[in-house]
Amino acid sequence: LFDGIYPFYPQQRKAAVFDISTIIVIVVFLTLACSFLLIIPGIRGRARLYWTLRVLLSLFVGVVIVVVQFTGDWETGWVQANTSYKSFSPVQVKADIGLHIGLAGVNVTLRGNPVHQINETINYNEHFPWSFGADYDRSYSEGLEKGLPSPILYVAEKFSRQSPCAVHGQYRIAGHYASAMLWVAFCTWIISNILFSMPVLVYGGYMLLVTGAFMIFALLSFSTVRNSPMCLIQIGTGTLHVAYGGSFWLMLATGLLCFVAGIAIVAMHHLNLDLLKAFFDLREDKAEEYQEMPEVFINPHFVNKGL
Repeated sequence: LFDGIYPFYPQQRKAAVFDISTIIVIVVFLTLACSFLLIIPGIRGRARLYWTLRVLLSLFVGVVIVVVQFTGDWETGWVQANTSYKSFSPVQVKADIGLHIGLAGVNVTLRGNPVHQINETINYNEHFPWSFGADYDRSYSEGLEKGLPSPILYVAEKFSRQSPCAVHGQYRIAGHYASAMLWVAFCTWIISNILFSMPVLVYGGYMLLVTGAFMIFALLSFSTVRNSPMCLIQIGTGTLHVAYGGSFWLMLATGLLCFVAGIAIVAMHHLNLDLLKAFFDLREDKAEEYQEMPEVFINPHFVNKGL
């Protein structure tokens, strides 16, 4: 205690877009990609290009499915305004206020413009989780006890249970089901890779279509939050509006990529199976197909005897 108050408050910071979990997932998939690039010179001919294209595209789909679970930019919004900095204080600061909504919670960013104003460094980023097992209202209460700046508390209050906006439950349920759909898509992605390594390529294409379908279902699940009208977030003379962020559009593009790749594989299976097997390096040699011997040794002793 310092004069009867706590001068420092321990708090867990979470980046608005990337955090430790996201970086760990990216590093794991980059390690797999680099390991493959080390062995790619051992593959000869045109198959080297096919292997590179298949593996890198597959790893890209996998890393996107997992990473967007932890990102916080499914919906984003920024506003610049002159606003009060502390409660019960007439002092105003010029700042940029950002809102980043993810599947597991919301991040509120307050950055001074310039950063150093009124003898303080105004650069805050606070995370308020609403995933199952987390208590959003408790995080908000802890923010009140810490004495967070008024703009952060004002924006965070819009997503609390007691808020008249009534969007807390909608975002929480939508994020939960979207996350579940993505984990199912990750499982089907693994199954599709297993099927592609076997001579059942068309079923791998079907599972790739299923992967894309669950990714689209995740987007539709998160989009249900638009059914609830969002309260106006008025800060000073500006209004903070949110729109779909980078993770949403990245997931949409990846889901469409899975659909295109799956349809192409199924179509090639029915139209040009040899080309499909060549692309997946599963084409058999004709000599092996007909079980022909490349060389035949004949004993001249039996030939002379007419045998």
